[in-house]
Amino acid sequence: MRRFAQVGLLVLSGVGLLRTSLFTEAYLRYVKEGMRPLLIASGVLLILLGAAEAWSVWRSAGRRPETGDDGHGHGHSGVPRVAWLLFLPALSLLFYAPPALGSYTASREAPKAVAVVDEDGFDPLPATSPLPITLTDFTQRVQQDKARSIEGRTVRMTGFVTPAGGGGSWYLTRIMLSCCAADAQSVKVRVYGVEAPKADTWVTVTGTWHAQGTLGTSSAAVALDGRTVAKIERPVNGYTDALPLALGS
Repeated sequence: MRRFAQVGLLVLSGVGLLRTSLFTEAYLRYVKEGMRPLLIASGVLLILLGAAEAWSVWRSAGRRPETGDDGHGHGHSGVPRVAWLLFLPALSLLFYAPPALGSYTASREAPKAVAVVDEDGFDPLPATSPLPITLTDFTQRVQQDKARSIEGRTVRMTGFVTPAGGGGSWYLTRIMLSCCAADAQSVKVRVYGVEAPKADTWVTVTGTWHAQGTLGTSSAAVALDGRTVAKIERPVNGYTDALPLALGS
């Protein structure tokens, strides 16, 4: 690749990274929030490398023609066509933010295995009703809490809609990142009794445990008999399994 193309690619990539990580929240579609300082540093470094390369090109201009000859009469100044494709991801950082991971990803992978909690590891639940709870905590209490503290409790959870493939039910889903989008994993709670909004719609659902299997054991269904469904805006950082915000906040 010609040196001017190298300069352009470095600068475009650097500017794109800085724009994405400094002035938007779009970087959260790629990596966890804690990676932001590294993205900023990478953007600055790419711009500096581009500037250094541009300075080198400017200094060498006029000294000798850049023929690309390898000394044996074979020119190599042409740019491989495929190399120009490298500009596409650089330009996308500037002008296009890819859609967030959603139901398409979640429907094609098994739910994330939740951690096993020690028998004495469950704290008492507050008396609040409906009880705000994460999908992970709900899953753990349904299948591991021998005290059956979730029984009869009205809970409130937030996630996005993933179709369940018929049967009059659907999944409330959250996707979590360990590092970046490549290692995304999902946690799902099946919802019965209320109509499913459009796939990928973010909602807050209230309901009670769907009595199927033995509560407090692995046979218990990770499912909810829904009572209400309210559409909400997608959280800024949707790649966490966070407690739902109070409606209207």
